[in-house]
Amino acid sequence: MSVDNVWRNWGRNVTAVPLRSERPAGMADLQRSVARASAAGLRVKAVGAGHSFTAAAATDGVQLNLDGLQGLVSADTETGRVRLLAGTRLYQVPALLAPYGLAMPNLGDIDRQSLAGAISTGTHGTGAAFGGLSTQVRGLTLVQPDGGLLDLTHDDPLLPAAALGLGALGVIADVTLQCVPAFVLRAEERSEPLGEVLAGLTDRVKAADHFEFYWFPHTDRAATKTNTRLPGTAQRRPLSPAGRWLDETLLSNTVFRATCAAGLAAPAVIPAVNRAAARMLGGRDYADASDRVFAQRRTVRFREMEYALPAARLESAFTALRQLVRERRWRISFPVEVRWAAADGLWLSTAHGRDTAYIAVHRYYREEYRDYFDAVEEVMLAHGGRPHWGKLHTLTAADLAGRYPHFTDFLAVRDRLDPDRVFANAYLDRVLGP
Repeated sequence: MSVDNVWRNWGRNVTAVPLRSERPAGMADLQRSVARASAAGLRVKAVGAGHSFTAAAATDGVQLNLDGLQGLVSADTETGRVRLLAGTRLYQVPALLAPYGLAMPNLGDIDRQSLAGAISTGTHGTGAAFGGLSTQVRGLTLVQPDGGLLDLTHDDPLLPAAALGLGALGVIADVTLQCVPAFVLRAEERSEPLGEVLAGLTDRVKAADHFEFYWFPHTDRAATKTNTRLPGTAQRRPLSPAGRWLDETLLSNTVFRATCAAGLAAPAVIPAVNRAAARMLGGRDYADASDRVFAQRRTVRFREMEYALPAARLESAFTALRQLVRERRWRISFPVEVRWAAADGLWLSTAHGRDTAYIAVHRYYREEYRDYFDAVEEVMLAHGGRPHWGKLHTLTAADLAGRYPHFTDFLAVRDRLDPDRVFANAYLDRVLGP
């Protein structure tokens, strides 16, 4: 095994050395790769952009890079359904949909992921009336262990399992998404007193199409983001190139990277830096195509843990988190992110069966994160939390089974579709069982 074959995720906390790496050039090539590996008794994992903080894509068997399966297969403007190849990056999708006047209904704040990777790990944005990306799935094509294809349509009883399947049920070859007419988002970004944000939080979340806030530890301020959906014909007031560069390149990346490095060298400066940052990030109003508002460019590497909570328990959990930071006297440079999602019916969705709020904690990738994450995880579990499948957590199948009503149903489907665990790896062995 050559060091040239070492794979690393974006966060640089996961490495793997596959026995071999392959890059299928198309559907037939992908089928042959899976069948060949399976016949040789090797495990197979597909890899996209490597944006999972867990080892979801790591393998010591055959790693399949799906960059050769990108692009639009078909689009139906009457139904709004589009079929895309699995390796298509989220940031590529808007240009592919533009000729048809369509857009994805919701996106997260990072769009570097592959489509298959994003839905398989439960990527989501924010908005109390909107589900995660997997809820947009209306069909899938899965490559099975023998190389055969399993086509799941919108009414297939297996789709609620496969639309967010952790890569455990086969290699996704293409995805059919339910899109909406292209729309404009009006963005309002503010720096506000945290107490005021929390006091009116319930009404604010319900009133907004998409609301989220960031709390900077060691401060009493929050950076809020409120996005309002407007028709695609609405007037756009995009950020100027200079304004976008100032916020996304200089402040959010270059300066923030420097402040993280300074905090690593001298943790005592972090509270002052956070207070300055909390006041700088805000005060923008603009309107643009939805994808240009939902997602922003992020180049500062970090590690992340995120938990999904019953929405009604958000404020209690957030209060406990703030108290924890005070009591432990940690110095945390990265803000805490809070978002929302609507309940859905996907078997392994973190929002399954309940309106959901998310709390995400981060640490700069050169900082030690375990003590902070472990303590926060205890708080989240005490509030009924479910961990994001693509972000750091310590739970096992035994811990997770009671948090998902359809957990055993999912395992039964896995036993049927992949009895020999061709698509397993160490991460799936931990969270689903061997």
